[in-house]
Amino acid sequence: MKRLLSIELQKIWKNKASRVLTIAYFVILSFIALIASIKFDIGPIQFHLADQGIFNFPYIWHFNTYIAAILKFFLAIVIVSMMANEYSYGTLKQNLIDGMSKVEFIKSKFLTVVLFALVSTVFVFIMSIILGLCFSSYNEFSIVFTDLEYLLAYFIKLVGFFSFCLFLGIFVKRSAFAIGFLFVWNIVEGIIKGVLTFKIFPDSTIAEKITQFLPLESMSNLIVEPFTRLSFIKTIGTQIGVENIKDYSVHLSAIIIVMVWTVIFMLMSLKILKKRDL
Repeated sequence: MKRLLSIELQKIWKNKASRVLTIAYFVILSFIALIASIKFDIGPIQFHLADQGIFNFPYIWHFNTYIAAILKFFLAIVIVSMMANEYSYGTLKQNLIDGMSKVEFIKSKFLTVVLFALVSTVFVFIMSIILGLCFSSYNEFSIVFTDLEYLLAYFIKLVGFFSFCLFLGIFVKRSAFAIGFLFVWNIVEGIIKGVLTFKIFPDSTIAEKITQFLPLESMSNLIVEPFTRLSFIKTIGTQIGVENIKDYSVHLSAIIIVMVWTVIFMLMSLKILKKRDL
């Protein structure tokens, strides 16, 4: 396992574009801390974002994982390029000639996916702890480590999403087309969700129960938007008569669905690789 992972990391690090994108991802991820400095002065009204509780424990786990998940496309490009380069540079064929089996090859890619997701999760954890200790109004131990399930959801979400990107890289073989396919699929899911929600089942939750099984939608359901949890948003909603009944928790069913998709993507990747003439 260590040997397979070492091979993949060397390939990524020796590729300048992949190296730059990986570093850029973690640099941009750290920019979440800059949100604390955002201030708005509208006449006599002063609005400091950090004072609105976005870095309060335990809310910070929800907020930071949601924001960090948006930036996952940087690493998605690395994952797709990693697979596309195997075909472009002939390293896939060379690895197989050198004795690596196709199962080991897929395993090495999946290990890389898991490593990226794990390092990203640890990075978000450390950054959240630092920001929380600096800005949170609640620093009791029991509160600090409440809602850590958002980190688990974040990790599962990244593994599932990167596995999908890996599958696209193998299926399409060209990074630009694979990324394009990813965005097209996102639009397709949006259309499916819109048709089911507003046309076929407008007055029921049937559409939601169906679309939760779509790959990208299932990943999105792991961590729902956190903004309407903020007290000043709730206050505005109350003033205009809008009641917030959204469920913000991480559900086991959502985790299982994404894990099943992850397995499907990896098995499909292996099946394509076994059938394809390299």
